[in-house]
Amino acid sequence: MRELERILARINWLGLGTIAVGFALWEISLRAGLAQYQNLPAPSAIAGGLAEIAGNGQLLADTLHTLTSVLVGWLAAVIIGVTLGLLLGASATLRRYSLASVEVLRPMPGIAFAPVALLLFGFSLQMELMVIILPALWPVLIGTMGAVMGVHARLREVARTFRLSRGESLRKIMLPAALPGVLVGARLSMTLALVLAVVVEMVGNPAGLGYAVVREQQAMRLELVFAYVVAIGALGMLLNAILTGAVNRLFPTASGRLREAG
Repeated sequence: MRELERILARINWLGLGTIAVGFALWEISLRAGLAQYQNLPAPSAIAGGLAEIAGNGQLLADTLHTLTSVLVGWLAAVIIGVTLGLLLGASATLRRYSLASVEVLRPMPGIAFAPVALLLFGFSLQMELMVIILPALWPVLIGTMGAVMGVHARLREVARTFRLSRGESLRKIMLPAALPGVLVGARLSMTLALVLAVVVEMVGNPAGLGYAVVREQQAMRLELVFAYVVAIGALGMLLNAILTGAVNRLFPTASGRLREAG
């Protein structure tokens, strides 16, 4: 009961009320003829479309494909980003030789790799992952590197006092101290992974929620187009809530920084 009360206390009821009023005004304006948009369905039609694709199983199949590509791509980006961020943050020599390459690659849009990925892997999950991983990598890498570089000098002295090896120092001193920065980067990376997954499904791999939006738009079933857009937004909110809840439970001291990033 107390857990339920804490969850309810965290809900932004004012924000939800504002959204509800917005949908009501949208519905009323279309039904009353106050807004003339031929290709804009009413919220009630969108709700009906959402019920349709949920009932026939199409929404579940599309969501599972997108969710798989997001989670696999995000996990790969986090593992690579944390590893490289720890190494770069701890070594001035590595930074001297590597940061120029990082600054060249970091601004490149992930979708620019779609033609290359399509040639290499065809219409497949691997094609999506190639587009997702590199851009989703940078928030984690930069966040981890910056957090390690900002570790207090006294903690570094502790590592030297106990004669820890470089690997032990990274694992036992640097990573725990840099954890808030790592988690902020991971949260930003997850959002980016979802966006990239949807975009690459729209322009490349014919599967998932992104392709479903294009498919229904070509069929001129606009209520289903908006229904899939709502589903994408709901998936993003769910992933963010799960990540935030996991951090609050597993790393309570770092949860404040994660909330600030949101």
